[in-house]
Amino acid sequence: MPRLPRPRPVAATRAVARGSWSATKGMGRGLRLLTRLSQLHPDLPAALLAAIMLSIAWPTTGESHDVPASLWPVLGVMQVLPIVMLRRWPFYAWAASAAGAVVWWVLFDPLPVAPMPWPVTHFLILLLTILVAAMLAAPVEVGLVTLGSVVLFLVAMPDELKPWAIGAVLTVAFGLLIRWLVLSRRQLAEQSEATEVERARRAVVEERSRIARELHDGVAHHMSMVVVQAQSAPYRLDDVSPQAREEFAGIESAARQALNEVRGVLGVLRQENNAGETAPQPGIAQMPALLEGTRAAGVDVSWRLDIRPEECPTGTALVLHRILQESLANASRHAPGAPVEVTLARSGSHAELAVRNGPPTRAEDVITADRGGGNGISGMRARAEAVGGTFYAAPSQDGGFVVHASVPLEGRPQLTGLG
Repeated sequence: MPRLPRPRPVAATRAVARGSWSATKGMGRGLRLLTRLSQLHPDLPAALLAAIMLSIAWPTTGESHDVPASLWPVLGVMQVLPIVMLRRWPFYAWAASAAGAVVWWVLFDPLPVAPMPWPVTHFLILLLTILVAAMLAAPVEVGLVTLGSVVLFLVAMPDELKPWAIGAVLTVAFGLLIRWLVLSRRQLAEQSEATEVERARRAVVEERSRIARELHDGVAHHMSMVVVQAQSAPYRLDDVSPQAREEFAGIESAARQALNEVRGVLGVLRQENNAGETAPQPGIAQMPALLEGTRAAGVDVSWRLDIRPEECPTGTALVLHRILQESLANASRHAPGAPVEVTLARSGSHAELAVRNGPPTRAEDVITADRGGGNGISGMRARAEAVGGTFYAAPSQDGGFVVHASVPLEGRPQLTGLG
């Protein structure tokens, strides 16, 4: 009857487990150390490995070859120099190591205890250069490395070690396998990143389309109804006075202009490539029309514009127009019936825009903050600061409101994205 193997004592099993765990932890620490060194400088791991191999190759040179002690450090440096060259020049690192192997084979006789014509450290470094060259070198250089290594091993190795020529080919094959795996993972990562970018782009396009639909179904529809009603009111209603007809015309003009701007925004939202508008942005040249339209809508507005359009950069002119537009809208909502004064003047290198309105005269028509709920003041301040200007808005002592913006006229970019 065959005898069963004796079970290993528990203490011995635990000792083996502790030893394996310690070895695993040691490898993990070594990898972490190499990672930290490579983060400090990419050449530090290679320099550390070269220093370790030099500390081994220098004192052991005389153990395998008949070499004067004075040449030990020189030959040690010759053996480890290809390690330092590996990251930047893998093919030339292999060529230097192969040339060193030829020098050992031709000039120095191995001792009887030496298994090969060069030291073991040099042989290990040569195998390392073959592996790294297969991973990093160009395809033509990989072929030269394979052919040169096979010829070197077949010519220089003793008969019992000539099968190392096959080992060189297997080393190249292993390096090519690692190279293929790294390239595959890199391509997979790039493809995943491209997929994420495409997914994010589609989400943005869908959100832009949703906003465009909401604007079209809500704001654009109601603005169209306002235009139609204001246009047809003088014909539908009896005994409409000339002043009322003029006010209806102002409402129609303002609503039509707002509808055109909404349609422009819809066009931008529906363009997937974010192409900008081709129509010119409003500026100082369009301010008189804006003020005339506001007066036609029933607002008692007076103005003085002392800056010519050609004196103001495009981006600054757009900011001034938008601030004036928002200020007039706020005055008509929050101070109905109050007179509004607009001044635009030059002060040094800055344009000064001031919009002042008195207290409301029709309290029942005031739109409070709860009903309005906008971000007009913060938006005007953001526009002014975007071109390096300042903004101020506060109630005045007479119960009205003052808006003041100061923006530079010189040295500012021609902004087009603030419309």
